[in-house]
Amino acid sequence: MRKEFSAAIEQLAQEDDKLIFITGDLGYSALENVADVLGPRFINAGVAEQNMVGMAAGLAYRGYKVFCYSIAPFAVYRCLEQFRNDVCLHNMPVFLVGNGGGYGYGIMGSTHHAIEDLACLSGLQNVNTYIPAFADEVAPMLSQILAESRPAYLRLGAGPKTPDDSETIGTFKHIARSTESLGTVVALGPVAANVLTALQDELLANQFDVFTATNLPLDLPAELAHRWAGKPMLVVEEHVSTGGLAQQLSVKLLADGAAPSHFVSLSAQGYPNGLYGDQKYHQQQSGLDPANIARQLSGFTFN
Repeated sequence: MRKEFSAAIEQLAQEDDKLIFITGDLGYSALENVADVLGPRFINAGVAEQNMVGMAAGLAYRGYKVFCYSIAPFAVYRCLEQFRNDVCLHNMPVFLVGNGGGYGYGIMGSTHHAIEDLACLSGLQNVNTYIPAFADEVAPMLSQILAESRPAYLRLGAGPKTPDDSETIGTFKHIARSTESLGTVVALGPVAANVLTALQDELLANQFDVFTATNLPLDLPAELAHRWAGKPMLVVEEHVSTGGLAQQLSVKLLADGAAPSHFVSLSAQGYPNGLYGDQKYHQQQSGLDPANIARQLSGFTFN
């Protein structure tokens, strides 16, 4: 999604002279076009993420809209206090951008993974997090972030284009329709592609509707809550379940009196065997691979 991100930022920067972009010494061979367009509005803060966010807050106070870019764990964990105190509590237009969400940086290990980032950020005051599942969602999300001009986090990964005939319902997207609508899968981020691969099985494809959630904290439309009530549900996310999609969605469903008949959460399990590998390896270790998703769906029973 970096290509789509840099192209969208380049366009937005030409339209808004109050846009500033700060990088934490990352983005080489990916953001040169952004640097060329922004000129002095493109700032390399160096390996100093806390200073980067503090600087961004000061610029936002003076009327600028500031993007802070790094890989996801550095953008979130290193400067969480600064983002909370300097940005969120004052509702400033500072936008964190984290590349390689989840296990995106693979073999580089746990220090370069972000599997708790949304839990850290979605509970903060005034913040909205954006989690594109597909590459073509990045540009409209960036436009929305700028239009809202409130604290935000954009979690980038690697995803294909949105499937044809997808339908947006609030902050959810209906990406695959079944013929029988017996159950529901809700995915978060690019791991949605693994769900679609699992549903190449025709029987499963006929039974399960697939949705993605695009934002946390979660805003669940009543239309969806009632549609999902009483049916089995599988939640798939490359994030720990605590504070993630599964926990937030289950609370919303129970509060709306729309509990599913059966609820299964597939989420990031950390490092079960203490080893590191590429992103697909960690997805398999956590049961987020297409084969396990298909097994889980095959195990559901319907009323």
